[in-house]
Amino acid sequence: MADPSSYRPKPGQIPDSPGVYRFRDEHRRVIYVGKAKSLRQRLANYFQDLSGLHPRTRTMVTTAASVEWTVVSTEVEALQLEYSWIKEYDPRFNVKYRDDKSYPYLAVTMNEEFPRVQVMRGHKKKGVRYFGPYAHAWAIRDTVDLLLRVFPVRTCSAGVFKNAARTGRPCLLGYIGKCSAPCVGRVSAEEHGELAEEFCDFMTGRTGTYLRRLEKQMTEAAEEMEYERAARLRDDIEALKKAMEKNAVVLADATDADLIAVAEDELEAAVQIFHVRGGRVRGQRGWVTDKVEDVTTGALVEHALQQLYGEERGDSVPKEVLVPALPEPVEPVQEWLTERRGSNVSLRIPQRGDKKALMETVERNAQQALVLHKTRRASDLTTRSRALEEIAEALDLDSAPLRIECYDISHLQGDDVVASMVVFEDGLQRKSEYRRFQIKGFEGQDDVRSMHEVITRRFRRYIAEKERTGEWTDGENPLADATGTPLTDAPLTDATEAPLTSSLKDDDGRPKRFAYPPQLVVVDGGQPQVAAAKRALDELGIDDIAVCGLAKRLEEVWVPDDDDPVVLPRSSEGLYLLQRVRDEAHRFAITYQRTKRAKRFRAGPLDEVPGLGETRKQALIKHFGSVKRLRAATIEQICEVPGIGRKTAETIAVALARAASPAPAVNTATGEIIDDEEPDTTAGSPGDPVTTGAPEERRGQET
Repeated sequence: MADPSSYRPKPGQIPDSPGVYRFRDEHRRVIYVGKAKSLRQRLANYFQDLSGLHPRTRTMVTTAASVEWTVVSTEVEALQLEYSWIKEYDPRFNVKYRDDKSYPYLAVTMNEEFPRVQVMRGHKKKGVRYFGPYAHAWAIRDTVDLLLRVFPVRTCSAGVFKNAARTGRPCLLGYIGKCSAPCVGRVSAEEHGELAEEFCDFMTGRTGTYLRRLEKQMTEAAEEMEYERAARLRDDIEALKKAMEKNAVVLADATDADLIAVAEDELEAAVQIFHVRGGRVRGQRGWVTDKVEDVTTGALVEHALQQLYGEERGDSVPKEVLVPALPEPVEPVQEWLTERRGSNVSLRIPQRGDKKALMETVERNAQQALVLHKTRRASDLTTRSRALEEIAEALDLDSAPLRIECYDISHLQGDDVVASMVVFEDGLQRKSEYRRFQIKGFEGQDDVRSMHEVITRRFRRYIAEKERTGEWTDGENPLADATGTPLTDAPLTDATEAPLTSSLKDDDGRPKRFAYPPQLVVVDGGQPQVAAAKRALDELGIDDIAVCGLAKRLEEVWVPDDDDPVVLPRSSEGLYLLQRVRDEAHRFAITYQRTKRAKRFRAGPLDEVPGLGETRKQALIKHFGSVKRLRAATIEQICEVPGIGRKTAETIAVALARAASPAPAVNTATGEIIDDEEPDTTAGSPGDPVTTGAPEERRGQET
């Protein structure tokens, strides 16, 4: 725990102007980002008596080890920079809203020649019109199914569309009148585009025009005694009205607004948003967050606005945003919203009438969402906490291991030896920090030696980062082993690792590859693997990281320097968490090992020819029938292959001549020698004994 006075800036150093500040921890990670109208006044609040600070603020300033700031011209610039840094650094003490689900949108791909109506999630794409979000994808499909009677827009995928155009036969929707079938030319691209525009107009709330037009056409058809057409128009009108009923009118005057409500307690907050377009509720979404800092309702609203409109432009930002409390100050936020929309945006608290009544409905939804979230999370959070506490108690740790790293070795009979590193934080996977290694320090199968190499390489990077930031103060070289040999001189053989100087980034707070230490290292294996990992840490001078191993046979937990394992009950949550960590490391390692093995099996002598791609490899094999015949061909004969010039032919001939003649392939079932005159479709060397014979004979032990 750091003393805030140890890094408090001197009086007069902090400017009295708008800006954005960042608190960093001892590992240079950004843990909090904030903005201020006056940096001097705002930062002074953090360096007062700790007893006067909010508990969460006190935790933040004691976790931090330094503070820095950037001066900007206006409060709007500070708001924009704060949003950018929160997205970039993901600081742990900032309010971060988590969507309780990935909301689907009704999307119309107006950027295509023949626009398509479909369900979309995730990031929004340029040239696509979005409507929603909706609570469920089936709600979108129900709405679209009703509207296709009146606006028969294409809904099929690109593959189905191309296949219909090729065969000249539309899909089922084309036959039943729910698609205008542009794939077979029933309508032109211009006519289909107009249909899509009308569909979008209806979805934006311009419903009266189409209903009146259809009613007029129905009346005219009835007067002309075209009763079947009149009946179809009547059904179309009913379909449109039914689709409109799904979004009841809540506000008059075709209002476009977003209503944001917040429900909170001391620990968490839930936000609910109703999207009202054309006076109707077109979508609803919700977020939840842990209140890791002392924030007011207005600050929560400000963070919600950043989350909601940070990536939006134009009409996606409505004319009116109704909130339960205004940010302080409100002018920069309102100016920021106006800039993103391109026209004036009203940010206010509803006081009376329909908008006040609708806000009360949104607030009830927010309160229910908070209660539901707490109910769902209670068991999950409690279980993870109990698992970490059980592990700490079983291994006699000072505190719960909030960050756990697990390592596993995988190979196939000593070939393609690789290792994996997986990370769990607070009992949850942190996949962005997974790493994989190639074992090249020696040849053959030796899990213990491989484990020692991987642990050494991983924590050598960690120590190098600590040395670079000046955290080592004992005057010794932490990168030297017990004999005094500098470990930094050892070769870095991991293909996935960059050189030491390039992998350690600048002090920008971004995650580094191996900069953060775990509280617990778990290895997949028993006593020998645990001893190897412990020996590697001892050689690096690291004594504050616990080590254990989980053996597969009896699920025993092994610790260093102990002849007897720790046996956790089968019903233990701690054992279950260790099993999950171990199984994830095994999965990650064996996936990498299989990828390397498949790549090696596909390799052949033609792969050594620079600039020779797959197309020309296949052309060569197709022309000559096999690599053996290609090797016997002259340069002139190779030049006969389309796309192969003389220089390339000479390079191919040299590469094949240098390649050693492969040993004859033997069918292990019959003992006969297999000729390699068969066509080779993989551009590899036929007759390779590794890839021939019965599959059962080739299958090895994967570990």
